[in-house]
Amino acid sequence: QVQLVESGGGLVQPGGSLRLSCVASGFTFSRFAMSWYRQIPGKERELVASIPSTGSTTNYAESMKGRCTISRDNAKNTVYLQMNSLKQEDTAVYYCKAYATWTTQIYWGQGTQVTVSS
Repeated sequence: QVQLVESGGGLVQPGGSLRLSCVASGFTFSRFAMSWYRQIPGKERELVASIPSTGSTTNYAESMKGRCTISRDNAKNTVYLQMNSLKQEDTAVYYCKAYATWTTQIYWGQGTQVTVSS
């Protein structure tokens, strides 16, 4: 059974950092690109960062460039999102997504809450 399990969220003060993790199982993780999305209260879900199956390149939302880094460890079936200099407006539920160009299958995790507050 396919599973994407996010962790690492929580309460952090403005300017602080968090490292989110997403552990995948039930499919060939190394064949899929991975992305992090977030849903800010009152807004639509938006892309935060993406990384291809090889991990050779990365893409980031303009609002997050310079403040986050996406990475993956195919041996551990895990994708990470390191977030720094967090702002109150980064408060959201963060979701992990797996996708590929060769299949219509898309997998989502259930999300992890990030709250930035003093």
